[in-house]
Amino acid sequence: MRSFAKEFKEFVQRGNVVDMAVGIVIGAAFGTVVKSFVQNVLMPPIGLLLGGTDFSNLFVVLKSGTEPGPYSTLKAAQESGATVLAYGQWINDIVNFLIVAFAIFLVIKAMNALNRKKEAEVPAAPPEPPEEIKLLREIRDALKGK
Repeated sequence: MRSFAKEFKEFVQRGNVVDMAVGIVIGAAFGTVVKSFVQNVLMPPIGLLLGGTDFSNLFVVLKSGTEPGPYSTLKAAQESGATVLAYGQWINDIVNFLIVAFAIFLVIKAMNALNRKKEAEVPAAPPEPPEEIKLLREIRDALKGK
């Protein structure tokens, strides 16, 4: 019976496990880049167009904290212990998701185009000859053999 350590080593050394691990690490890094892009590049101009709104600071107070509101920022509300519905952060997260989904769509679309190109380059096998041709070839080969 094989040992657990040996089975685990074989599992980890499989190519698809290593590929998956690399994908997870790159995906996490990509997520950080997208989050920074949305928060620092995309949302400020959108907020400016909407009258200087900072989406990450949009919230509704559900229950006041130790210090009664109104609160000027989400951070101030949270620090006072208020229960808040931070829908602005949810908007940022939706934009992050859409950008990541679009980027993945573009990558998969490019990969599919490359696969189609490779498939088109492979010549198709010649069609199978009709049964009559096969029989005539067999007769010819038999006559040659005599």
